Amino acid sequence: MKPPGPRSQAPDPLAAQALTRYVHAHLDWMLTHGYSADTVRARRVALRRFVGWCAERTLDDPRAITKPILERYQRSLFYHRKADGKPLTLGTQHGCLAPVKTFFKWLSRENHILYNPASELVLPKPSKRLPRTLLSVADVEAILNEAEPVGLQGVRDRAMLETLYSTGLRRMELPALAIYDVDLTRRLVFVREGKGRKDRVVPLGERAAAWLEKYLVEARPQLLAAPCEALFVSDYGEPVTPVWLADKVKRYMEFAGIHKPGATHLLRHACATHMLENGADIRYIQELLGHANLATTEIYTHVSIEKLQQIHAATHPAKLTRAIQTRALLSALAAEAQEDADD
Repeated sequence: MKPPGPRSQAPDPLAAQALTRYVHAHLDWMLTHGYSADTVRARRVALRRFVGWCAERTLDDPRAITKPILERYQRSLFYHRKADGKPLTLGTQHGCLAPVKTFFKWLSRENHILYNPASELVLPKPSKRLPRTLLSVADVEAILNEAEPVGLQGVRDRAMLETLYSTGLRRMELPALAIYDVDLTRRLVFVREGKGRKDRVVPLGERAAAWLEKYLVEARPQLLAAPCEALFVSDYGEPVTPVWLADKVKRYMEFAGIHKPGATHLLRHACATHMLENGADIRYIQELLGHANLATTEIYTHVSIEKLQQIHAATHPAKLTRAIQTRALLSALAAEAQEDADD
């Protein structure tokens, strides 16, 4: 029997739309002007959603799209319900509308339209949501200890987990590390083209450096299938991927009995939160995490609840033990005063 050939891709229902051609031109412009592939990919998804909405209403000419039409689209996002009946979050709505606003700004600048109808479109303000779950120091240690260094894979996994917790790297950043991006002598990690294509240098803790050195000497040479620059390689000697990394972290979380949503980002949250709880300045945390805006980092000041509880217990006046201590102190002072008067 003749083997089946490659599957033919279904035709794109939006390919014939004039708006789609403008979207392609806009995305090409973004790529040639230094935007990352991940950013362009996200913009493509958002703009295709808008083009699809316009196609249902026979809107194909960007010159015919006005501010009221864009506001109708914004309302449709607000009233949209997902398959589970839940509305889109404000963050998702913002993510759908912001690329549309940028798209029309580009259309106007390139003289495809006479004016920008999205210039005064007011985008929803995403709420500052706290991380859904937090890992304690004991939780993190339990996860790390599950990577038993009894074999090549165990040494690699322990070094990988230690690096994530020590540096706070993103899921996309750790797999992108090359072997020359780590300086064990000075205990530094060079993150090249992180989020926003920005480079940064982050410190590497002493324990993480020791595990990395052990991995580089004992495990990585034997795991390699062919010459490779990637710092971390899989069981088959290939560079690890972000999906592989997330699955690996999730597995060790389950081994440790920690059943919480999230994986690699939880270690990033833990890194920032635990450092803040131990007195690190938020500006240093900003540099460590690679946040362009300090406001992004400030969310971690809201999740250090243990530190807040300690400070509250130590300083808040409306506390039973503090009141008892105060009365005892006043009694002691009164007794001292009485003794002085008797003398």
